[in-house]
Amino acid sequence: MRSLTRAEAAERAELLTVESYDVELDVTGGPERFGSAVTVRFRSARAGAETFAEIKPAELRSATLNGRPLDVSTLIDNRLPLTDLAEFNELVVEAEMAYSNTGEGLHRFVDPADGETYLYAMSFLDHAQRIFACFDQPDLKALLTLSVRAPEGWLVAANGADEGDGRFAPTPPLATYFVSLVAGPYHVRHDEHDGIPLRLLCRRSLAAHLDKDADELFEITKACFDRFHELFGVRYPFGKYDQAFVPEFNAGAMENPGLVTFRDDYIFRSAVTEGDREWRAVVIAHEMAHQWFGDLVTMRWWDDLWLNESFAEYLGVRVTAESTRFDRAWTTFGLRRKASGYIADQRPSTHPVAPDEVVDAAHGLLNFDGISYAKGASVLRQLVASLGDEAFFAGLRAHFAAHRFGNATLADLLAVLSEASGRDLRGWADLWLRRAGVDTLRTDVTTVDRRYESVHIVQTGAPRPHRMGVGVYDGPVLRRLVPVDVEGERTEVAELAGEPIADLLLVNSGDLTFAKVRLDAASAAAAPGILPALDDSLDRAVLWSTTVDSVRDGESPPADLVALVVTALPLETEPLMVEGVLGMTGDLLDRYLDPARREIALQPVAMACDRLLGSAPPGGSLQLAAARGLIEASTDTRRLAGWLKGRHVPEGLRIDTDLRWALCYRLVVLGAAYPDLIEAELANDRSATGEQWAARCWAALPDASAKERAWRVVIEDTTLSNRLVEAHAEGFWQPEQADLTESYVDRYFADMPAAARLRTPWVADRVAKSAFPRYAVAASTREAAATLLARDDLEPGLRRVVIDLDDDLRRALAARG
Repeated sequence: MRSLTRAEAAERAELLTVESYDVELDVTGGPERFGSAVTVRFRSARAGAETFAEIKPAELRSATLNGRPLDVSTLIDNRLPLTDLAEFNELVVEAEMAYSNTGEGLHRFVDPADGETYLYAMSFLDHAQRIFACFDQPDLKALLTLSVRAPEGWLVAANGADEGDGRFAPTPPLATYFVSLVAGPYHVRHDEHDGIPLRLLCRRSLAAHLDKDADELFEITKACFDRFHELFGVRYPFGKYDQAFVPEFNAGAMENPGLVTFRDDYIFRSAVTEGDREWRAVVIAHEMAHQWFGDLVTMRWWDDLWLNESFAEYLGVRVTAESTRFDRAWTTFGLRRKASGYIADQRPSTHPVAPDEVVDAAHGLLNFDGISYAKGASVLRQLVASLGDEAFFAGLRAHFAAHRFGNATLADLLAVLSEASGRDLRGWADLWLRRAGVDTLRTDVTTVDRRYESVHIVQTGAPRPHRMGVGVYDGPVLRRLVPVDVEGERTEVAELAGEPIADLLLVNSGDLTFAKVRLDAASAAAAPGILPALDDSLDRAVLWSTTVDSVRDGESPPADLVALVVTALPLETEPLMVEGVLGMTGDLLDRYLDPARREIALQPVAMACDRLLGSAPPGGSLQLAAARGLIEASTDTRRLAGWLKGRHVPEGLRIDTDLRWALCYRLVVLGAAYPDLIEAELANDRSATGEQWAARCWAALPDASAKERAWRVVIEDTTLSNRLVEAHAEGFWQPEQADLTESYVDRYFADMPAAARLRTPWVADRVAKSAFPRYAVAASTREAAATLLARDDLEPGLRRVVIDLDDDLRRALAARG
């Protein structure tokens, strides 16, 4: 599908004003296609001009412009030429469209649990044209009226309110990438808050699990609405608010106005930790923030993606922490989300939060990363700390008023924030939004007579201004928090001159800024003993992140991280901290240590999890987090197999469906489970999640024929859904199976260019990333990557994936050396 360029979008936006779409869909036919008819009414600034509409049909039946039939053979790829425009125009297009199995366009899913069929629409980023003919760009917003003909007994929901007989009320002006619907025998829960009708939807096979959590989901939604109304001073503008949990979804969620869609993994069918519940709450708040940032006011083009995602990320975490029981959301953000921002900002593919130009929509997709989300949110947190809430939200209210149901740019936002704060923010934007790269902050300390003679914050990187704190710790007790405005390469902390020497000086205490932190020698030596007893979870997160990042940068050996896990993890009290630490630790050990050293390093990690498992309260989140970590790190197949059979299971730990699959997967990887075990588990769990777990397990079997079958799925199978293909890719490479998969390293670089062209960009990029030989840490792998990158025919997403993961190999090779 040809990608719309920024220049083409600007030219078309200057020419056209789109007034309305009347869309009629018929989903009563067969399993391959659905009917689509649309009437588009639009104005042209110049009579006689020409342009094009986008549509990606299975069959284009007819098209008329102002009553004049168009030659359907002029449709090339996804572009339908429109010539001799009038001042006011009416385009009518009828087509047969193809259902998708990629999570884009109109996705069709048959539930293996009960055979029921479910549909949902995903128009992002430029896939509305897979549903109906349109002008598929974010700044040609228009009213939308939808009608759907569906099988009897199906529920249909859409952006607009249901008016009966398959028709939905006209929406306010929407960008095409927000158009959505769900259709099928969905289970529904109803509620209402502050005049806003609320609904939760999921497929019937998950109904009991949704019902169990419905009160919590509604409670979070209501609390977030109240806080957003308070902060913004602008009521939610889209009438009703549906939250639909849909199968085989690509993203975490999508902010379609009035009908937000979520991956239905967030309907928990097994025991989960408080960290899992907190993350779900953050996603709910994130999508609610988008109703204002993205939906009410939409970016003009994808170079201002940060106006959507950075704001939703910042406000989602903030509102969750302020308005729900998950008051440690900033800790999780600091430990897990910011890490993705730091990693992305140090790769060769790094980009500014707000790049000067995104040449086309395909390249816009590449920027949905840790920079647009985590770094952008961190930058906003810094800005709010500098301006204060009053000026910041006054600027946002002016922004909403000026561009209500329209589009805006970085310059538009800076103008209102500058006016509200009385500060010219262009210089700040140049440093933080227009410049890529992450700064590093270190302490330079001189002492005399057990007191500080001087303390300086030394900055390397851009450098940029940082508003942050320095925590002065005597053991685990905070003596004082010193606010510091870091400017330039060297900033004196004058307040500490003459102070008694502390055990720990923690730069960025409270995790307020976006920067890597390095401790002075004395603080680094004291940190392992202090960290477990620190009351402040944010500062524990900063210390953990500092250690992990130092290992990742090759400044510290992986043994330092393992030692800290052994010392501090068994004393940790927060599940979210355990999960974050183990996730980062496991990833580094898998790649930074050769197989023999890795196996040795995993033993103390497993022991630390075991100690925590023994001390955690039975049946709680901490116990579950420790058990998950133990399963992933353990090589004790007898113990794991015993748990699977119900033997010697710790008191309070329930080996439920998803924990059974985790045990099965680990046993498969270790060569201690065979196809009959996978078949038995799948027979007991005929669900979408069960099928994905089974696919992951099949691909992980240490068997040559199993690897060949899995590889064929990854590179050529377009019949399986997006999630099943990804599951095969995720299970394929294992650190324990390097010899078995050695021949597939070269095959990745030979096969993936053609494989990427078989799939839509979103799915192709995810598969290419999961299928990359990330554990083949060798110079020869990097040489093969370089050869591939020298080609000029690579899809943009594949090129980005290989550039990034090759850089990870570079770091891993350096660490092993």
